[in-house]
Formats: sequence, structure tokens, C-alpha cells
Amino acid sequence: MRIVIFVPTDVHSLELAGLMDVFAEANARVGKNFYDVAITAEEAGSILCASGLRVLPDCTFDAYPGDPDTLLVAGSAGVPRSPGRQVIDWLTNTVPETRRYGSVCTGAFLLGEAGLLAGRRVTTHWQFASLLGERFPEAQVESDRVFVRDGAMITSAGSSAAIDLGLSLVEEDLGREVALYVARRLVVFLKRPGDQSQFSVHLAAQASDRSRLHKVQEYILNHATANLSVTALAKIAAMSARNFTRVFSQEVGITPSDYVDLTRIDVARFLLEGSRLSITLIAERCGFGSASAMRRAFLSHVGVTPSDYRDRFRTSGEGARSSLSENG
Repeated sequence: MRIVIFVPTDVHSLELAGLMDVFAEANARVGKNFYDVAITAEEAGSILCASGLRVLPDCTFDAYPGDPDTLLVAGSAGVPRSPGRQVIDWLTNTVPETRRYGSVCTGAFLLGEAGLLAGRRVTTHWQFASLLGERFPEAQVESDRVFVRDGAMITSAGSSAAIDLGLSLVEEDLGREVALYVARRLVVFLKRPGDQSQFSVHLAAQASDRSRLHKVQEYILNHATANLSVTALAKIAAMSARNFTRVFSQEVGITPSDYVDLTRIDVARFLLEGSRLSITLIAERCGFGSASAMRRAFLSHVGVTPSDYRDRFRTSGEGARSSLSENG
């Protein structure tokens, strides 16, 4: 099965290496080169990744022999520089000849330039989702998803989400057993459900360096069970409740109440993954107050219930994930 990965300049090395390792481990499991993976680029010669790592593509985009079964476009650090017209035309003309295609992270912008997002559900790194929607309003951007499958197209969030995308393709092609083997070899979960939230409140915590807001964010992160009402938080920031809500939403990108919910969800995730505490007790320890309140927050922000999350991400409580032991 021929897979072509187009890499732009300043590509994220983790995204590229993650995909390559998934397909290589799948080949090892089935004992043959089921996946024939080629890295292509706009120009010949090595590419400097955003991390400083250098990658030597197999060929330029127009020198690949034949049509690929799967065409994937990797992302770069930020929005990819617009390539030459020939690359865009190549994407436009090649995709209809493939069985499936897609992108990792901001690679979705290149698919958009090629006119391939129209009428499609798509995701990208949460930080650039709004911009993707602005540039390509004909696309339905789902900004808070790990990956999205829409017909022949599959797109993912950034960095490690490339592994989730790759595992989903392996499971589709070779079955669950092979995908489980690859997950074990890479020491990751089989796959996160595509509709799981990619957003983490700890990322949002970096969104503001204004001292008063940073102080509030630190307080929220360290006092999940405290009174975290807008009134209480505004007092910490020495601002009026109205002004605090306005400034916080503008600087951090989400409302104070959503930030509190996401913080408590992060704490709950840790306990769900690594302990055997009951759902009710976890809800209390995270500041939700009740299991029903935590359930509503999880459904709103994560897309699954706490029980479903625990089933998918359970560990033994001693550092060994049950999903890995399932691999044998």
C-alpha cells in the first residue's frame, strides 16, 4: 500500500516520525512491507524541521512514481508557508486518484489552498482552528477534536495526534490486533477516540502572561476544590467581576467558568486514569461536588462520560496501562 507524506518547510519532526513509526511497526507485525511509505517535498535536498532535525525526502512531489493509495500532508510550526502553484495543483489533481487523503496539524491549510476542504468536516491544532475557519469558510472546522474522519478525508490535531491518525488507518487496513501491537510497541493507547477533546487547560494557562491573570490561573490550578466562582476569582485579581470576566475571556480565550471546568477535568482525568476511586469520590476531590455535575462537564468539554473515559484510559493504578496488557 503506497503512502505518500508531503512535508512542508519547518515541519514538526514528531508528526512525521510518529506516522513513519506507526507504519513501520505495522509492517514488522505482519512480516512484510504492507506499507510503502515515501516522504516528498517541494524541492530536493534536506529539510530543516522546526526542532532542528534534518530530514532527507525520498523525492520531490512531482517525481513520485504512480498514484498513492493514501496521501497525507504534514504540518509545520505555525501555518505552513504557501508552496508554489505546482504543489497546490499536484494536491488538487492527485487527491481524486487516491483511496483516502488527509493532513496532520496545520497541513490542513495546504489542503484548503488546494480546494479540498469545501463541505468537509476538518480539524487542526486548536491554536489555529479559528484561522483555518476564517481562511476556508466553506469547511466545517471542529476545533476541539483529536482527529476527524469525513469520507475519504481524515485530519488530525497537532504533534502526537499524528500517531492517533496513523493507528486509525492501521486498524482500518490490518485490523485491531495489529493496531494493538503497534500501540504497545510505541507505548501509547490503541487510539484516542476521534471526538475526544484535544484541549488541555494547561495549554490555556500559557495564554496569558499578565500578572493578575497568571496569579488567578495558578490559584485555579492549585485549588480545584475551592470556591472558584467569578466573584471569588475577581477578588484575587483585584478587579470587578464584570471587568475580570471580560479581560480573562479576551486574554485567555475562554471564560473563567470554562477554565475552571477544564482545570477540574484535568484533575479528574489523572484520577480516572491512575486510581480506583469511585466516580462520586473523584467528583468531590475535583471540586465538581457531584458525579452528575462532573458528567455534564465531561460531555460538554471532552465528548465522553467519566465512566467511558476511564474504560478507554484505565491504568492498573501502578503505572501499567490495562490497554497495554491487553496486547499481551
